[in-house]
Amino acid sequence: MAIPFSYNVRSLRERPVSTFATAFGMAMVVAVFIAMMALASGFQSALSETGSSENVLVLRKGADGELSSGVSRETTSSIAAMPFVATGADGRPMVSPEVYVVLSLPRTGFGVANVVARGVSPQAFTVRKNVKIVAGRAPEPGRREVVIGKTIVKRFSNCNVGDTIEFAGQPWAVVGHFSAGGSSFESEIWGENEQFMPAFRGEVFQSVTFRMRDAESFDAIKKSLDDDPRLQITAHRETDFYAKQSVMLASVLRALGIFVTAVMSIGAVFGAVNTMYATVASRAPEIAVLKTLGFRPGSVLTSFMIESVLLALVGGVLGCLIALPINGIVTSTTNWSTFSEVAFSFRVTPLILAAGMIFALLMGLIGGFFPARRAANQNVITALREG
Repeated sequence: MAIPFSYNVRSLRERPVSTFATAFGMAMVVAVFIAMMALASGFQSALSETGSSENVLVLRKGADGELSSGVSRETTSSIAAMPFVATGADGRPMVSPEVYVVLSLPRTGFGVANVVARGVSPQAFTVRKNVKIVAGRAPEPGRREVVIGKTIVKRFSNCNVGDTIEFAGQPWAVVGHFSAGGSSFESEIWGENEQFMPAFRGEVFQSVTFRMRDAESFDAIKKSLDDDPRLQITAHRETDFYAKQSVMLASVLRALGIFVTAVMSIGAVFGAVNTMYATVASRAPEIAVLKTLGFRPGSVLTSFMIESVLLALVGGVLGCLIALPINGIVTSTTNWSTFSEVAFSFRVTPLILAAGMIFALLMGLIGGFFPARRAANQNVITALREG
């Protein structure tokens, strides 16, 4: 025979101070866990959502990133003439040869940080469908003008439309801001590639991005480009290339989050254990009466475990509510692949919230088991005497 669920609810309500203190301790652990997972998720999302599955990113053969790559004008022209390259409404190949450098710029307030500067062609805004000018305009050919990703506008000095930003020993007019669907492109500065080439790395592009006529034919396109001895290049599906850059740091952030919350959860579990042991001690006569009425030790153990789980559920819900406001808050970290700053938003997903609730339930189960077992094993006569 099971002890009624209402008995457990009433028991928790009769001890509001200890119930809240224990639940709040668990809530803080859950909130930290969710925050760390949201941090890793936001960073990984920013990179994995960079680019398009319809695009191919071409690097020099052997290069492990854009920073170490180099693609000549001749190779770029050969790629643009390939039959598998899509054409735009104007009939021109949808190809964007790009210059890629890392700059050190002053932050707003104090300090400096590395930022990616990408030299692009006008075609870049059609090759990458998610890139939109949200303020001002795009750079005009032949001018030293730049547009800045919206997530870093407030993080660095002189980034407002109409300002002048200096790098490579030259002034550059800020003529616009752009969005890119929350991807890592929003942490970059874009200007015309023909202006960036002489200012930085000479007559060579670091990468070439093009739209495929048929996205399903990527494997055949990759084989054609990789095997052509004249080109000496390697093709990557754009989304896969950027997603791989996020794997290492996202894994480190998740591991750090698990470690921090594991340490904190020890304290929360001890808090739950102390609360439940105190509950068992104060309710010794109740336990004796329950056993006298015919409730078996297993029912008593289950009842006290249910109380501990209820306590954990309250803590889990509170933790989720505490963590929810961080969703969308912009922060930044260093992309270890490029050693440049990537600004991104905390991303609290339903899956992360569910993981937080499961984590809370585990704390409740662990914290409640030993006190519940003690309650179940109490001798009726001894319990009545203690009362």
